[in-house]
Amino acid sequence: MDLESFRVGLTPTVFYIPGFITDQEEAQLLNHIYGASGSKWKTLKNRRLQNWGGMVHEKGLVPQELPSWLTKITEKINESSGLFPSAINHVLINEYHPDQGIMPHQDGPAYFPVVAILSLGSPVVMDFSPHLRLISGDDDNSRDQSGESGVSERDNQNSFSVLMMPRSLLIFKDEAYSDYLHGISDSPTHCYKQVVNEAEALACSSGDSRTDGDNKILHRDQTRVSLTCRLVPKVHKNLFRF
Repeated sequence: MDLESFRVGLTPTVFYIPGFITDQEEAQLLNHIYGASGSKWKTLKNRRLQNWGGMVHEKGLVPQELPSWLTKITEKINESSGLFPSAINHVLINEYHPDQGIMPHQDGPAYFPVVAILSLGSPVVMDFSPHLRLISGDDDNSRDQSGESGVSERDNQNSFSVLMMPRSLLIFKDEAYSDYLHGISDSPTHCYKQVVNEAEALACSSGDSRTDGDNKILHRDQTRVSLTCRLVPKVHKNLFRF
C-alpha cells in the first residue's frame, strides 16, 4: 500500500483509508465482538468498551495474548501501513450509540506515537484540536475512565475534522498524535462541512449513511463500533516487577 496517497488535511501525519475491510470482514468482526463474554464489556457513563491485549499501566503493558480474530486484523493494519516498529499488541473496542461520543483526549505516552482506528457500523466525525502541552501525563484529573488523558484547555486555531465511514481506517501519528486532542461530539447529528477528507470518504460511502447533502449534516442512525489499535513498546510480564 502506498500510504502517501491516503494522506489528508494540512497536518502531514493523518491518513484516511476508505474501504480498508470488506462488508464480510466487518460482519465477522462484529460477530466476534458481540459474541464475547458479557464480562468483557466495561460500561462507562457515555459508552461501553472491551479491552484486549492486557492492562496498560503507566510503566507499560501487562500483556494478554490477542485472540486470533484480532491478530488477523492488526497484522493487516501493521503490514499495510508499515508505521509500527513491531506487532500491534493492544486493542480497545468502543461502542457508541447515536448520541454518544468521547471527550477530546490524547492517548498518552505509554503507546508508540501511532494509532490506527478501524470504524464499523455508523459513520462519525472525529474532531482534532491543538492543545497545550500536558503538564503531567499521569494526572488523575486529566483521565477519563478508559485510561486516556484529556485536557479542557484547547485552541481552536488549526483545528480540523475527519469523516470516518464504515470499514475505513484512520491513522494518525507523530505531531497529530502528540500535539492534538481528538474527540467525538455527543450528538446524533454531525456536520461534515469542514472535514479534510469529504471527497475520499463519500466516494466510498455506498449508502452507508443518511445525510442532508445541502447542509452537510450526517445523521447517526446506527451504533458505531471502533477498534483502536496501538503498540505499547514496554511489556512487563509481572506487574509487581515494575
